[in-house]
Amino acid sequence: MALPGRVIVLGVRHFPYGEAAAILTSGAWRTPLGDAPIDSDLAAQLLEACPSFREDAVAHEHEHSLEVQIPFLQVLSPDFAFVPIALGTHDYEVLNSVGRGLAYVLAANPDVLLLTTTDLNHYEDQAATLRKDNLAIDRILAFDAAGLFETCRQHKISMCGLGPVVAQIIALKEVGATRSELVQHATSAEYSGDSRRVVGYAGFLLS
Repeated sequence: MALPGRVIVLGVRHFPYGEAAAILTSGAWRTPLGDAPIDSDLAAQLLEACPSFREDAVAHEHEHSLEVQIPFLQVLSPDFAFVPIALGTHDYEVLNSVGRGLAYVLAANPDVLLLTTTDLNHYEDQAATLRKDNLAIDRILAFDAAGLFETCRQHKISMCGLGPVVAQIIALKEVGATRSELVQHATSAEYSGDSRRVVGYAGFLLS
């Protein structure tokens, strides 16, 4: 299946710099594969649809969660354009507003892919990581944004992209998506051999 040529890349802002909901509306990101242009028209629609968004380069300057997706997109869809959004908030009302703003734009642009990046639990042992990961995975498979938010808070699941995934689920439910498929779940222990300090990872297709 070919990827769409227009992509919203939604990720976390790890560092405490810049706006809590930072968007870029012009320019390009350079990788060894070339320049990936920002879709200015799509970015302008997002900026208008979501009052929480602020144009801000500072939040993106050192943020890796979005930039590591770009080379994969360049290979899979060489002529794509994208909009980067970095979220540095765990305020559920803000995330709900972001999700509804995204939904408004997605409804008007059905050719756009919403790509969200996160990992799962961090730096506990393998058994704890698998247990906590599965709690979060269950809520994602259930398309349950509020449940995911509360589960991560209640069980202290250190899923760094919690905010972006909550906003994504809200957005996709608003535009009628109902299906969440787990593609793969793994941990760093499976590759490093170190089961003492583990990070969990999972990939999903939501439609």
